[in-house]
Amino acid sequence: MHTAPALRLNELALPLFDDSHRELAMRLDAWLRQHPHPDAALHALGGMGSRQQVDDACRAWVSTLGDAGWLRGCVSAAHGGWHEQLDSRTLVVLRQTLAFHSPLADFALAMQGLGSGAITLGGTPQQQGAWLPYVGQGRRIMGFALSEPDAGSDVAAMQTTAVRSAGGWVLNGQKTWISNGGIAHGYTLFAKTDPGAGSRGVSAFILPADAPGLRIAERIDVMAPHPLATLALEDCTLPAEALLGEVNGGFKLAMRTLDIFRASVAGAALGMGRRALAEALAHAKARKMFGAALADLQLTQAKLGDMAALMDAAALLTARAAWLRDTGHAAEVTAAAAMAKMAATENAQRVIDMAVQLHGGLGVKVGTRVEALYRDIRSLRIYEGATEVQQLIIARELLKGVAP
Repeated sequence: MHTAPALRLNELALPLFDDSHRELAMRLDAWLRQHPHPDAALHALGGMGSRQQVDDACRAWVSTLGDAGWLRGCVSAAHGGWHEQLDSRTLVVLRQTLAFHSPLADFALAMQGLGSGAITLGGTPQQQGAWLPYVGQGRRIMGFALSEPDAGSDVAAMQTTAVRSAGGWVLNGQKTWISNGGIAHGYTLFAKTDPGAGSRGVSAFILPADAPGLRIAERIDVMAPHPLATLALEDCTLPAEALLGEVNGGFKLAMRTLDIFRASVAGAALGMGRRALAEALAHAKARKMFGAALADLQLTQAKLGDMAALMDAAALLTARAAWLRDTGHAAEVTAAAAMAKMAATENAQRVIDMAVQLHGGLGVKVGTRVEALYRDIRSLRIYEGATEVQQLIIARELLKGVAP
């Protein structure tokens, strides 16, 4: 049994969600409190275990979540999922609840969805059947290979190439900052098939981890440990059927995938921020200072009020983005998802920082939950489009006349 603080998802009472989302949050929260966490030993170390411990914990979370059926939210009903199509609100609820209890559990689920999302959206029936059932069962771990050493936010600067050959495709280049790199069974990978066409010359491929010519060039260690690597493609050969979607249609496929999962990143940030707020509340009530509880001081109350408002404001933007996507408001999704991702990650960073401050010296002690959250939240402001990129996306949509 786990003694985490109470999880309150206030926005679920709104008509933007339905009873299935409310029931999902309650079931998953109860399950997480009642079942062993594969990363419990890592939490005891403040999340700073060895690379092998982190890899093993991530593999175990994928397997555990798959066995319990929670990964069914990452695939369509035709392949064992809960919904006919990927449901953004379900992903937001899953990620927020998981991140409240374990950011590594959230990471494990998120990468199953992001890594296979393009297969769900653009794969042939054969491709979907070969991968998606195993993703939903937790039997295959997925990765999403878009970033490169000199092409992160600027996808058009991508240098990895895919050239047609007699038997299919030959790929050369590097992909870096690839989550699940080194433990994944397969990757959705993006490469230039028309190098002179910028983002319009990008195609998507399904890259098995055992493809000839693929190797792990480097394992990357980061402040909130999770499996991360640089992939090297050296005359990597793929069959013709590895092409995912249309030739030169990879950029649009990547953006469609990110439009779904950007709101879910906001969900993960909400989970972390709300856990920090819950920890701060518990500490403020228990900590004695100047003859009273820390919570009795007006300065403390002001901070707690700020923290709650920041989280609920971000939660409303996140709910709106997920609802717009699920209900077919395609023209508004891009700006709304960018707003949700930006607000939730930035607000959660502020809330977690305030929680650390309220904890005083304990806030920076390795092994305390708020110290771990301080490291966990930071990457969310960068991956799947840094905050600055979200600002540009929002402005671009405004200038096009698309109201968020």
